Amino acid sequence: MGGDSIVYHDEEYSSLEEDLNFPLLSSHSLAVARVNLSLHDEVDRVNEENGLVSGQSSEENRPTSSKFDFEVIERNRLCVYQQILQNYEELKIHSKNLREEKEKILSYIPGVWTDKVRDYDVPTTTCLILVGPRASGKSTLVNRITKALEDDKFAPTRAQVSYNSLLGDENGTYFLQEYMIPRDSTSICLYDTRSLSYNSHENENNRMLKSWMTKGVRHGELVVRKTDDRRLRKSLKCKAHNKGFSPGKIRKVNFVIYVVNGLSILKALENTDGSETQYTETIVSTFSCPYLSFKDDKPVLVFTHGDLLSLSDRARVRAYLGELLGIPPTKQIFDIPDCDDLVTETTIIEMLRYSLEHADRNFPQKQVVMDKIHKASISLCMILLILVLGVAIALSQNKSIDPFHALQHQACMRKDHAKCPKEKIHKMHPKLDWHKIRHIW
Repeated sequence: MGGDSIVYHDEEYSSLEEDLNFPLLSSHSLAVARVNLSLHDEVDRVNEENGLVSGQSSEENRPTSSKFDFEVIERNRLCVYQQILQNYEELKIHSKNLREEKEKILSYIPGVWTDKVRDYDVPTTTCLILVGPRASGKSTLVNRITKALEDDKFAPTRAQVSYNSLLGDENGTYFLQEYMIPRDSTSICLYDTRSLSYNSHENENNRMLKSWMTKGVRHGELVVRKTDDRRLRKSLKCKAHNKGFSPGKIRKVNFVIYVVNGLSILKALENTDGSETQYTETIVSTFSCPYLSFKDDKPVLVFTHGDLLSLSDRARVRAYLGELLGIPPTKQIFDIPDCDDLVTETTIIEMLRYSLEHADRNFPQKQVVMDKIHKASISLCMILLILVLGVAIALSQNKSIDPFHALQHQACMRKDHAKCPKEKIHKMHPKLDWHKIRHIW
């Protein structure tokens, strides 16, 4: 950045100082604070019915363990909030460091961050898929990523952005769109997908996610829900027919970028009447969908529209999402507003680095490696079988020698002129030297 740093407005700094002076209110969401107040009111009402002084018994009768747990939770939230603010400060780096990190993304080859890459089935293109509710900013994020990597501020936008969200189902992405990042590369591709619905049943979203994650994604493929009305279905099929080309190559998804609207999250925080709960419920149910995770690796989360929020509100949203979804807010949640500044570019590069590293880490093993493991197990079974057969043969031979010696001894006793020599018996049935034939078994 050549010494440049992001400049915050005075009101953001004043709000930040106010948050630091009142950490519990800033780290704790307004919704939870209001719930706590209502709980205290309920306690006071019960005390009054029992003839106790309001406010006095609540402190005396409150369980010590509950009070201690509450204080621990508040301290943890304060610590997380301060870490998020510190993370914003760390993003003010020099342009030289930004160029170095950007070069790692531009020179990326699938498998570069994989240990023992020869043992894994590495694709020629790493596929990152964008998922999220309607109006979360997925298409805008595609354009923002492209602009950050290509250093061309005047390049035309690639993804069609929805302008009027009031149109509802008439607006949005209905065909899977593939975007190579950057344009002339074949190492990374982003997939813009149809939005998740928070008006339909949960199974409808999970069915769509399962199809993408198990069967793969194709450029130009039409995505239709069972809950779509007849008029919308007819319109979409007409658009698909007019496209005039067949869907492209099927790509296996290697990692997931989950995108949410930070402004909608803030509204859900500040509304306790349940009017905005559908949005957060959809995020929680779909983010925890097992098909989006790769073993223990959950999707990376990006929240947009931070340019419409103050710095303190952005930190609150980030902390709340981490607590809501169970992921570290400073490592796995990225605040990417619709801004042309160096901090936003740095955040985009860090998000891509995180996604690509985790994609490389979860490539499937090659079939050759699996065949070697299978052959090794077969060889071990054969060795064990030979050992068992060798022991069985040895035991059977020992049992057959004893009766033979008894018969020879009885025959020798019947003869008067001589006894049967032991040497003759041993010559007829020589003793086996197991040390000399141990290589057989």
